[in-house]
Amino acid sequence: MEQTQAYERRPRRRGRKVLIGFVVLLIVLAGLIAIADRVAASVAERTIADEVRQQVAEQNAQSSPPEVEVGGFPFLTQVLDGRYERISIKLRDVRASVQGDAVALPSLDVDARNVRASLDTLRTGQGEVVAETVNGTGTISYQSLSALLDREGLTLGERDGQLAVTAPVDVLGQRLTVTGTADIIVGEQGQVSLKFDDLDAEGLPDVPLARALVSNFARSISVDVPLPELPFQLTVREVRPQPQGLTVTADARDVPINSAG
Repeated sequence: MEQTQAYERRPRRRGRKVLIGFVVLLIVLAGLIAIADRVAASVAERTIADEVRQQVAEQNAQSSPPEVEVGGFPFLTQVLDGRYERISIKLRDVRASVQGDAVALPSLDVDARNVRASLDTLRTGQGEVVAETVNGTGTISYQSLSALLDREGLTLGERDGQLAVTAPVDVLGQRLTVTGTADIIVGEQGQVSLKFDDLDAEGLPDVPLARALVSNFARSISVDVPLPELPFQLTVREVRPQPQGLTVTADARDVPINSAG
């Protein structure tokens, strides 16, 4: 009787061992596939980063080396389909000259969605990598803007969601501190303008000439902001004051990522 029970237990043990071995094999294979998937994604990220670096140089601009991340998993399935969910590109310290002067962008984050690229394009670097939509968000430092306005002692910042200014001004022999806010205007082609039209100063003499001098100062610091040309045909849509600087939001559609002008 005991011998019969021993025979019954052995096949079960062997069956469990086979099952465990099969599960371990599947885990190993899944790990190898995941590694291969990430290796392939890394190659694509380096290729796209090289293309972006070339674009920045062609625009006579400068930036830190681009950081590229291809989103979506598995990557190899996207390769076979020729369509990628998302490609994120981070640029830092973007600088370019616009008529001898320009406002620097300490950061520019670009998010490309529904990107089309054939396997041969990724392999050879020939052909277009086209994104259905591209959205970019950059930050302009207040220090950079203040340097553009070129007024001694002038500072800019955010106050209650608006661009605020503080500056010393000589009015009728008095040194007064002028404060106020600016309207930020974004044109149809993405041009950005600052318009200061509501400045005041504590202790300002109540005479027309004093008010005229403050108004003249407001006009002198109302300027067009010379942004560097943005990559990927991005057009500025919105500019919002934030504590760390002006946040610039831009977008574009049907953009060739590897040959944008």
